[in-house]
Amino acid sequence: MINFEFMKRLYRSDTNRVISGVLGGIGEYYDTDPTILRLAYIVFTILTGFFPAVVGYIVAILIVPKKHNVHHVHHSEKTETKHEEKKEEPKSE
Repeated sequence: MINFEFMKRLYRSDTNRVISGVLGGIGEYYDTDPTILRLAYIVFTILTGFFPAVVGYIVAILIVPKKHNVHHVHHSEKTETKHEEKKEEPKSE
């Protein structure tokens, strides 16, 4: 069985971005300098006649989620908040 809680996921970067953060997110995912990826993408775009690379980039923008929009809560954080809610019961006098 796969434990999805600790899987490494691909997101569009919200800090390392030029257009939409796709290549910055790929760089973060593979721990690679995004500038090298951007240069490789430019070469790939020129060699493929622009259309396939641009369409691929647009598809990646639509499919890969933004990093700051994803709310990932660990199981331990859920249990901590439940315990805190129980502690903060109103006192009746």
